[in-house]
Amino acid sequence: MEKGDSKSTTTLAIISLTLILIRVVYVIYRNGKPLRSKSKPPQALSTLIVLGSGGHTAEMLNLLSVLPNERFSPRFYIAAATDNMSLQKARALENSLVDETETKMVETAQFMQIYRSREVGQSYLTSVWTTLIAMAHALWLMTKIRPQVILCNGPGTCVPLCAMAFFLKAVGIRWSSIFYVESIARVRRLSLSGLLLYKLRIADQFFVQWPQLQRQYSRAHYVGCLM
Repeated sequence: MEKGDSKSTTTLAIISLTLILIRVVYVIYRNGKPLRSKSKPPQALSTLIVLGSGGHTAEMLNLLSVLPNERFSPRFYIAAATDNMSLQKARALENSLVDETETKMVETAQFMQIYRSREVGQSYLTSVWTTLIAMAHALWLMTKIRPQVILCNGPGTCVPLCAMAFFLKAVGIRWSSIFYVESIARVRRLSLSGLLLYKLRIADQFFVQWPQLQRQYSRAHYVGCLM
């Protein structure tokens, strides 16, 4: 009897793993392809925007300034728990925006923080634990927000968020389209964040700002300098 139960458990596990693998392959195949629609008029898309210290936030806010406000709304801004400056800049941008109904966009925007996977100078041994915490926090945030669009451009903070978004796709909870724009500072090679999202095929659309990067990474789209 125990032998039969063990065999049934093994068979069930194999079937489950096979189904999961098929689903992951399907998600990778569908990434980057437009979702089917019934010719409905464009609707607002809830958008998650990942900010990062240094030039990442400046580049992202510059990109947001040319996007139609009402098309990407409501907006959810996320920065690392130790990065208050980026959220202050995002609030300033939202305060300056007004939609078609003369309502300030900041009234619909939300500002959040996430634990860092690894602080500058932190040992790799202790970063294993902090990375697990960041992944769990990212899963909680993604389950709570469930954005339709994710915009990111290189900060390490985006990796756990995009990974959890991909996970939610794979299990069929929420399909979030991930748009990754590599930083203009990356001229000859991708950042570690970009490399991970590119190699693992997590990003739906991958953009670079230098032609030599597009020649190295054929699935990337060259869009010129956005700054």
